[in-house]
Amino acid sequence: MQYKAWYKDWFSSPYYHMLYNHRDEEEALFFIKTLINYLQPEKGCKMLDVACGKGRHSKALADMGFDVTGIDLSLPSIEEAKNFEDENLHFYQHDMRLPFWMNYFDFAFNFFTSFGYFKTQREHNNAIRSIAQSVKKNGTLVIDYLNVHYAEARLEKSFIKQVNDLSFHITKWQNEDHFFKQIQVKDGSNNLKHLFTERVAKFSLGDFTEMLAYHKMQVQQVFGNYQLERYDVNKSPRMIIIATKQS
Repeated sequence: MQYKAWYKDWFSSPYYHMLYNHRDEEEALFFIKTLINYLQPEKGCKMLDVACGKGRHSKALADMGFDVTGIDLSLPSIEEAKNFEDENLHFYQHDMRLPFWMNYFDFAFNFFTSFGYFKTQREHNNAIRSIAQSVKKNGTLVIDYLNVHYAEARLEKSFIKQVNDLSFHITKWQNEDHFFKQIQVKDGSNNLKHLFTERVAKFSLGDFTEMLAYHKMQVQQVFGNYQLERYDVNKSPRMIIIATKQS
């Protein structure tokens, strides 16, 4: 079966934003503030938000006094994010697999499992390389990813979410290498409006450590949730990796 780059259509779809509009923005902002408190970046330092979506978290960082650039593959998301732009906040449509402003940023962030979508390991390596190259020597990269072991043990097989007059029929499954989520969007008459299938790679801490090390990034710390508590391979819902560039 020919592989379809599902994320290109799905992340630009109005259905995507309808389905995930419930995501807890308060929790997300708390996490970002907690992370910044831990990292202690200097005011005005340069930050890159990789896969920034509509830019709300980039804006939060800019509001804290940092010079922030957000990139995302979705043109509709970037067009909406550009409404936030000012002298310290800029957005560009860009594919994370391609180079972007080498040795420029003090910090790079990849929040909320915005990775692991590509077909091949080479593409994932290209993304890590591009992000690593964008960071200055001694710069910091933060990757916030799901904890594969936790997710494997707690996979919810199917459920329905109602949003206004649409119902989202969600089915989840997994194989050795990926998590899958099929989303059927149906109207009030049960007619199928759209069908999407998400696919996320099962990257472990060891996988990330190896990918990062190849591009001179050394893992310094790993947290297991948005409160930045200790990572536990079986109990932590998240895997928040903090790495620094060695050369």
